[in-house]
Amino acid sequence: MKKHIRKPDWLKINIGTNERYTQTKKIVDTHHLHTICTSGRCPNLGECWGRGTATFMIAGTICTRSCKFCNTQTGRPLPLDAQEPSNVAKSIQLMELQHAVVTSVDRDDLPDLGAQHWVDTILEIKRVNPSTTIEVLIPDFQGRLELVQQIIEAKPDIISHNMETVKRISPEVRSAANYSTSLSVIEHIAKSNSTAKSGIMVGLGETPQEVETLMDDLRAVNCKILTIGQYLQPSHKHHPVYEYVTPDQFTEYKQVGLNKGFDQVESGPLVRSSYHAEKHILRNSK
Repeated sequence: MKKHIRKPDWLKINIGTNERYTQTKKIVDTHHLHTICTSGRCPNLGECWGRGTATFMIAGTICTRSCKFCNTQTGRPLPLDAQEPSNVAKSIQLMELQHAVVTSVDRDDLPDLGAQHWVDTILEIKRVNPSTTIEVLIPDFQGRLELVQQIIEAKPDIISHNMETVKRISPEVRSAANYSTSLSVIEHIAKSNSTAKSGIMVGLGETPQEVETLMDDLRAVNCKILTIGQYLQPSHKHHPVYEYVTPDQFTEYKQVGLNKGFDQVESGPLVRSSYHAEKHILRNSK
């Protein structure tokens, strides 16, 4: 059994609340919305909600997969909520968001794996909030690129799909997704002239050399934006933390990534896929 490693000081955060945090929580609760901020136990929840930003999670709260790094509940999902696209769009309007981020659970139980629900949500956000830019963090849709294409044709501003970890560890912690399928999804996104983005966790037992190889693989399919953050074990049932990567190593990863040709690299202990996502769209539009 892997020995528990004490969390270092640089990972200790102060959640804190302010008026904007309270307002954001009220909007999320009133419209019965789900956010990855809460389901993923994100360490940046206080900061992001305090700025009036949140990452909306659509298609329910129950995932059909059981990845060993993820805190999202797994099991038999409930039917899709037909009002969810409208509720998300209205909430974005109430929050006065200039940039919205949307993700989802995996819905392998549905014939189209949830693709049409994704499209409906994106289009409704655009209709209600025509000046709001949109970033989507999508599942792999089992590698069915015709479903990925439906998302592309809805024209979100940034399309992200996470590699999650390096090639060697991927089979250990991802229950259904695999490394090559994820790369093919990102390649298809990039070939469509959409801005392709991906994210990984470190501290799962990978080496710096493996992280650099993953960077090379992403650049080979023209991924433009990369996020790198510390893996935090949600419970004793999940994959253990093998190490807490130092801030200096995160800084080095960022520089290596930029040198390899990524337009943007967010790398730090508390970085998550959607952390400061509004900066990515601003830089990408220049």
